[in-house]
Amino acid sequence: MSLQGVTGRAFARAGLLGNPSDGYFGRTLSVVLRNYQATVALDELPQLRIECDNGGPTVFRNVGRFLDAVSRRGYRGEGKLIQATLKVFHDYCETHGCTLSNRTFSVRFQTTIPRQVGLAGSSAIVTATLRALMAFFDVTIPRETQANLILSAEVEELGIDAGLQDRVVQVYEGLVFMDFSRDLMEDRGYGRYESLDPSILPRMFVAHGATSSKASGVALQGLKRRWESGDRETHEILGRIAELASAGRGALLAGDTATFSSLMNENFDLRRRIMAIGSGDLAMVEAARKLGASAKLTGSGGAIIGVLPSDEMATEVRRQMLSLGARVVDPVWR
Repeated sequence: MSLQGVTGRAFARAGLLGNPSDGYFGRTLSVVLRNYQATVALDELPQLRIECDNGGPTVFRNVGRFLDAVSRRGYRGEGKLIQATLKVFHDYCETHGCTLSNRTFSVRFQTTIPRQVGLAGSSAIVTATLRALMAFFDVTIPRETQANLILSAEVEELGIDAGLQDRVVQVYEGLVFMDFSRDLMEDRGYGRYESLDPSILPRMFVAHGATSSKASGVALQGLKRRWESGDRETHEILGRIAELASAGRGALLAGDTATFSSLMNENFDLRRRIMAIGSGDLAMVEAARKLGASAKLTGSGGAIIGVLPSDEMATEVRRQMLSLGARVVDPVWR
């Protein structure tokens, strides 16, 4: 490993089925979208320097001074995602007896993932940062634990409402089926994660708006309150949404594109019963379905994904999305 620096990266993700049940002992099927990525670079320096696009850098004499500042006054300024990742990484190493050197460094990040359109841009930055830290300090962390640390940086350190789906698929990459059943989560703290070959996916499209939707934490707050209060409809619908992920996995392995496409539509329809859908998102979904494609949200809102039954339909879907001010991309899975 070069002492001059290392780079970590993570891709955007698209939730195919099961979301948002991952935060409620459900199951999901998700895939990384390699069209967009976040990159974090660490370069050795005499000081700890966290550089951001907005505003000046945040500078500390060393990691110890950074940790002391966080404990006294919390996270401040730009780069909170990176700061929180550094904190949970250091805590993990301390707890597990990983001796870290006293090296200090600069942290720079770049991302091509559109902000707040449901493509997991924030968790991609955290994932890329964790990977860079692991490489810089030559620390190995099991993948299931990496996903938990990434979630911890966002939920426990920054107070963001989120589930494990995004973090798991961004760590494992490719196409991943995830089972977050209560017995697994309470027994060992992580679910069952199965990597599948992305080549089993049919031809699909992704479209996202030009403007930001709600941040995922905001979108999930009301749902979490209803779940915790024991609302019967919320529990029943999230249970059915979780079942869709298992059914979709089976359909893909059987080559049954029609069933997989239908399940995606059902996922959106069920989600709409328990969560508000933005007018722009609804317009994209309805336009795609009117043409015969399936469509659902990729995440919290702002982007949709669906199956394209034919090449001719791909042209029509692109035209309709553009008329709505959305950008359409051909997904790159591998």
